[in-house]
Formats: sequence, C-alpha cells, structure tokens
Amino acid sequence: MISIFDYLGKAGGKELGGKVAAYGKLRGTKFAQREISNPKYTGKVHLYTKEFLDEYFKVQSIFSPSKDEGLPF
Repeated sequence: MISIFDYLGKAGGKELGGKVAAYGKLRGTKFAQREISNPKYTGKVHLYTKEFLDEYFKVQSIFSPSKDEGLPF
C-alpha cells in the first residue's frame, strides 16, 4: 500500500487527500494509515493500493477537463 505522495512523487495536499478518501469510502476501498513526520507535515496519512489510485486518477481525468478543453455549454 502506498500514499498519495508515494504515488505522485510529491505532496497531494489536504484537498486531494479528502477527495481520494471520499472516493475510497464510496467504493468501499480498504486503506491503511501511516504516521509521518517531516518539516512540512506531521500526522497520519492514508495508504491505498496502487490499483485504487490508478482508478481514482483515471476517473478524475474524465470529470476534470484539461485547461485546453472548453466546456461544451
């Protein structure tokens, strides 16, 4: 199991973490937690399977148009 940081190679932030957690809850995804401490953050982070994070970011890309795309309405 890996964190969003491990998956992205950078911090995802509180907003992204909340969205991933909400999607995980909706999907009934199991997760673990790990305690971390570094200069930017001390606390618990959620850990997910790589497959779940792959799915989340694939679904997110469908519902989040790129900046180059105009909205159809």
